[in-house]
Amino acid sequence: MAGAILSRKFGHGVKAAGFFGAYGVYVALVLVANALRVVVLPRFARAREAGHLGREVGTWAAALAVPLVPATVVAILWAGTIATALTGGGAKADAAATLLPWVVPAAVAQICAGIAASALASFDDYRTAAAGFTLGAIASLVVIVVFVDAHGIVAFGWGLAASGAIALGIPLAVLAMRGGIGLPGPEVFPRLWELVEGVALPFAMQGLFVIANRFAIGLGSRQGSTFAYAYLIAALLVAVTASSLGLVSSVPLTRDGLTPERTTRHVVATSWLSLAVVAAAAGVFALAGERIAHTALGARYAGSTGSELGRLVVYLAPWMVVSVAFSVVFPLLFVRGRARWLPLLAVAALLVHVPVEWASRALLGLAGIAAGMALTTGLVLVVLLSALGALVPTLRGIAVAALTCGALAAVAFGVPGALFGGVAAALVGLVLYAGILLAWKPAGLRTAWTYMRGLQ
Repeated sequence: MAGAILSRKFGHGVKAAGFFGAYGVYVALVLVANALRVVVLPRFARAREAGHLGREVGTWAAALAVPLVPATVVAILWAGTIATALTGGGAKADAAATLLPWVVPAAVAQICAGIAASALASFDDYRTAAAGFTLGAIASLVVIVVFVDAHGIVAFGWGLAASGAIALGIPLAVLAMRGGIGLPGPEVFPRLWELVEGVALPFAMQGLFVIANRFAIGLGSRQGSTFAYAYLIAALLVAVTASSLGLVSSVPLTRDGLTPERTTRHVVATSWLSLAVVAAAAGVFALAGERIAHTALGARYAGSTGSELGRLVVYLAPWMVVSVAFSVVFPLLFVRGRARWLPLLAVAALLVHVPVEWASRALLGLAGIAAGMALTTGLVLVVLLSALGALVPTLRGIAVAALTCGALAAVAFGVPGALFGGVAAALVGLVLYAGILLAWKPAGLRTAWTYMRGLQ
């Protein structure tokens, strides 16, 4: 909803490009909150059983303060310098500099909210945190709608700040009443290193978008905004498929144990189920991307700009394939135990991504930037699968799933696309795709469905 408001108010101009430059930093920091739960949940559960949950929460809060307090100070005092680095200067940098002093503290609040939510989970209380996040999201939209006309792009920063304050305040208050907050213990720096191990790679993977978006902005404000919207759509498809399936399967895998063969079965099965949905979505955007963009984002995304957004979603399909697999593989490292080399891999991925995007953009423009995202993410995936001892059979299974779903989508959407075009072709193609998939039931998809049902 906020994205639609942004597009209708500012289109794909310099203010929208500046927003996405600052928002990439916000999303990268918020990923810390999501990854952090993988690390702290077991500790908080054990700490509550041992009767020192408050001290454990305080220790983690102190550990987080070490990087987050300086990051907040830098974002406030040197917002202009950071914004110029993110956007290349000019009016885009001015918009980003206006937002950074708001979005970075907002992200810090979300990280702290993740700690509070994880501590409440040790009491088997998930509703309080859910209520805080929901009310925060609603408040964010209200703030944006009320203030955007009078105050411009900074209203989006105010909205995110309001969301973070509410998302943190509600669970923190309940946690305090339950005695879940205390003074930190002496283990601050060991906890800080555990944090680095847990969040470094997810943080770096979001950093790939920040780098790619910077290269896209270099082609022009319109291209930068269009790429950012296409990425948000693609990332949403990955999140609602692979990320959701990975969440519901983590506990059974931990209980049953994880071998290289089980890793391959799990990743390939999840990839089949996820890519069946991703291929259909890519087909819809290929044929009706202009109409969808125009309806959701406003008149500025009509015509060639909307069509370009639809094509970019398709160009990001290879990135979605490897991101689906990455989303499933990454938690398995923590099922098997901590991986102390993950921070090194995260730094290497960011360093490699810069020349990859530079060369890809020079060759293919926006399509090359999308290809660069897929290439770097794919290299990271290869390293993770190698560490789990499941590289070759897993990649083979993912390739079969991707090629099968992709070929089916090309036929199902390609034929009506040649005959009708536009929304009508997308609807016919979607019906054909679903019908063929249900009638044919590829062996890999049947196996995946049986596996996931048995896992639960």
